Amino acid sequence: MSHEFVILVNEKDEEIGTMEKQEAHEKALLHRAFSVMVFNEKNEMLLQQRALSKYHSGGLWTNTCCSHPRPGENVEQAAHRRLVEEMGFDCPLKPHQTFIYQAPFDNGLSEHEFDHVFVGEFNQDPQFNADEVASFQWISLPDLKAQLLDNPEKFTVWFRIIMENYVHF
Repeated sequence: MSHEFVILVNEKDEEIGTMEKQEAHEKALLHRAFSVMVFNEKNEMLLQQRALSKYHSGGLWTNTCCSHPRPGENVEQAAHRRLVEEMGFDCPLKPHQTFIYQAPFDNGLSEHEFDHVFVGEFNQDPQFNADEVASFQWISLPDLKAQLLDNPEKFTVWFRIIMENYVHF
């Protein structure tokens, strides 16, 4: 994570500064982030399993991709950049929702994010980056709902929040 910077924001998503990513996560400061959810023509969602080497939530299942915009980069540009970097494809994206959450992790880091959620459509399997992603799956919303209810610990905190509050099954 060294030498990557995040954009610090207030609760209105107004930029108030930048900080090295590791430090922002150690101090649990509110920063801008995004989550991308991609569906196919069958209305299945593309999930990724985070690489085991990730600094938190390694091995957990989550939305198609997520990250932070860099200073000087708008959120949608960052979402497209990371979609290519993580999953090996790009597609049109539409803003869906925003929310703020905070979640501490066992390793002493904490996410405190103003998360912008985007939705897109793609109808092929991804060519994912193994440094970022361990695996992927296409899943129907009813099957995903059942998995989230039966095994919530297998999913990232932010993805569970998105699915509980912002996606209507």
